[in-house]
Amino acid sequence: MELTNLYYSPRHQNCKNRPLNRRNNQTIQSLVMVCSSTYLQDSSTVSISQTFTRLRRQGQVAFIPYVTAGDPNLPTTAEALKVLDSSGADIIELGIPFSNPFADGPVNQAAARRALANGTNFDGIISMLKEVVPQISSPIALFTYYNQILDVGIAEFISAIQSVGVHGLVVPDIPFKDTAILRREAISLHHKIELVLLTKPDSSTERMKAIVEASQGFVYLVSSMGVTGPRPVVNSQVQDLIREIKKATTKPVAVGFGLSKPEHVKQVAEWGADGVIVGSALVKLLGEAKSPKEGLKELETFAKSLKDALPLRVPYELCAQLLTLAK
Repeated sequence: MELTNLYYSPRHQNCKNRPLNRRNNQTIQSLVMVCSSTYLQDSSTVSISQTFTRLRRQGQVAFIPYVTAGDPNLPTTAEALKVLDSSGADIIELGIPFSNPFADGPVNQAAARRALANGTNFDGIISMLKEVVPQISSPIALFTYYNQILDVGIAEFISAIQSVGVHGLVVPDIPFKDTAILRREAISLHHKIELVLLTKPDSSTERMKAIVEASQGFVYLVSSMGVTGPRPVVNSQVQDLIREIKKATTKPVAVGFGLSKPEHVKQVAEWGADGVIVGSALVKLLGEAKSPKEGLKELETFAKSLKDALPLRVPYELCAQLLTLAK
């Protein structure tokens, strides 16, 4: 861990923007690692909320990669989930391919078409997850459109994903009035699925607060208007949006849509995001590779570069000690 990748937790105001003395770098790193190890949980952690709590205590920002199920095929998706898990993913977002993915850009739309052409369906995805989830430690959040849930049936859909160890659900097109129905089923006595809701740059303050209040696991902040897909730079409005959301809630905030480079995730993390979501860039590598084997190799390399770009926040419990060292 480089000193340049270390900064104080914004939760401790006295530490904010204070410079570190470079000669104390080794001592500081040791303190951070000791603090982090105190909060380590084993791989049986299943809750997305608990994952964020652990990461916050360790001073880490969540790395949340996204891939499309069935692109180029389900066996490769199974291997991709394992690769992402071993490459530093904290939570993995898995997209269910849909024939009309209007929130997705060209890259993810093409991935959905390839997956559907290969015969990928809900039952196949569930069977694949049943085998893979016990082999990984990262919680899985499914990204799916509302009609896909309705086609299966809300109760049946939730029951199926719960049975294979899925822990979160992202439904970009669900009407807000319907979120209560889905959330009620998702967190019933029999199910513990966290429904993550999205807020956008054009959301009014009133709507943002309602979404934040209802969202579970974390708040998904869409970085820019439009569909998913890489952008050359991160929308500078995101910094203010993160700040406004954090005034309204203590829930974690993860930023997605448009993040595609290590410098993007680093920037967003330094703006105060608790998690970064990268999708299209990873989907493109895996889906357009010359072979699944090559795609998995490229996926691993790029995922590690994204994880490594995330700065480590000094856990706020250590700030007083670090201020002394920094003098």
